[in-house]
Amino acid sequence: MSGQSPRPDTEGWLKKLIGRAPHAPDRFAQALTHGSAKPDNYERLEFLGDRILGLIVAEWVYERFTGEPEGKLSRRFNALVSGETCAEIARGAGVATHLVLGKQARDDGAADSDNVLGDVMEALIGALYLEAGLDEARNLVRRLWADRVDTQTAAPRHPKSALQEWAAANRRKPPEYELKDRSGPHHALRFTVTVTIKGAGEASATGGSKQEAETAAAKALLDLLAG
Repeated sequence: MSGQSPRPDTEGWLKKLIGRAPHAPDRFAQALTHGSAKPDNYERLEFLGDRILGLIVAEWVYERFTGEPEGKLSRRFNALVSGETCAEIARGAGVATHLVLGKQARDDGAADSDNVLGDVMEALIGALYLEAGLDEARNLVRRLWADRVDTQTAAPRHPKSALQEWAAANRRKPPEYELKDRSGPHHALRFTVTVTIKGAGEASATGGSKQEAETAAAKALLDLLAG
């Protein structure tokens, strides 16, 4: 099927995703539309959905993990609302099939971009919030994110923080991150970063943002140091 083919299943998919037919399907269509296809795209809805997701997840972990200090709650929160997590949720929900992309963006692999998928997931949350309010947005997030919250037995440490702690505990200088490469079109940029702890080792990784690449590189070096 080409990028220009109709997607007759999108209406049914949305109904399954939110539990009913949308009252304002055009808004959800906007949430699924990339800027390469139309000027009226997901960006504004993503801006709103990002904040709504943050509120819902903050409320959720606060209620669920009673007695935990702010630092642990923050680590849980950051892991749950990260772009990588949003993209994984979007993939699991089948978002990629229903994206509206321009030909060049599709050819460049935007349908599998963490940045695009994560943003669209947030845009869909924003669209649902505007249509039905916080309760329905909360129901969607709690259903899609439930397995991730339920399996968090301990507050996850961010790989960069964990690597910093390793360096301090082993009397090494702090990790140094260096951007090695930036490539790809604007909507699907790829960053390659190398992290080094002098006298201990180094590792490289690629991601859809500099922060994502740094996180992946830190995790790779932690794995190397542990192995």
